[in-house]
Amino acid sequence: MQSWGSEAVLDRADNRRKVPEWVSAQWCRSGAQLLVVDAEGQVATDETMSRPQGVPTSGNYNAQIHTFLGLVDNVPWFTAEGPVTGPRASLRHLGAVSGGAALELVVGAVALTAWHRLEPYCPGCGARTRAAAGGVTRRCPACSRVQFPRTDPAVIVAVIDPDDRLLLGRQASWDRGRMSVLAGFVDAGESLEHAVHREVFEEAGVRLREVRYFGSQPWPFPRSLMVGFVADAASSDITIDRVEIEEAAWFSRAELASALAEDRVRMPGPASIAHRLITAWQGRLLG
Repeated sequence: MQSWGSEAVLDRADNRRKVPEWVSAQWCRSGAQLLVVDAEGQVATDETMSRPQGVPTSGNYNAQIHTFLGLVDNVPWFTAEGPVTGPRASLRHLGAVSGGAALELVVGAVALTAWHRLEPYCPGCGARTRAAAGGVTRRCPACSRVQFPRTDPAVIVAVIDPDDRLLLGRQASWDRGRMSVLAGFVDAGESLEHAVHREVFEEAGVRLREVRYFGSQPWPFPRSLMVGFVADAASSDITIDRVEIEEAAWFSRAELASALAEDRVRMPGPASIAHRLITAWQGRLLG
């Protein structure tokens, strides 16, 4: 499980990628790799479906098709959308079994290919934009506006009550038994901490005393950045909003272990920061 807290392995070459000739030269280097992403966001993998599988770059470099992801151990990596033949896997799957540079490549590839596909037009004048800086920006030829990939911040929080119990909730759209810590998008003009207080109170009616940063995770479904927190509840009273949350409850460690063993509760996927927050609480690792 990737923690995303250490220094990145992928060198995005931020300054050099702004030179088109340099990016084109990386495409032509011996060993350069292309990671293909299909229209469903799945990437090519090795036979074990545990690591992304690139193919050697070939043909001419096209700045409007090929996006430069960066360098891994001085090996250039590119991505493009297209059909994937052979083994393939989603980011949710690879996030649970992969890590390090491999996962950084997949997250970047999935996020950038989706962005180029979904947002090809200038938000200022409506003209079709063109990829620039190796594919991490789009420039409008009509009004010169530069567009960057959009990232939607969302908070996710492990709420702990005075009895050291964890608050878990279930959205109405989820399968019965699936529960997670509370989360929500940050509103315009709102701080991350304000969003934590608001979301927890809106969904569960719980007031918080203290909010502490835990960590973050890129989550390109299609373009979120999950920012994790730990919060102390002022009381154990719950008032469910019945709009976003259908049920919510406090769990001691023994209660959660029993519920998981009996399949009354199912955890979030191991690729998610929600899973990491819950397991950190289970292991008494939340300060």
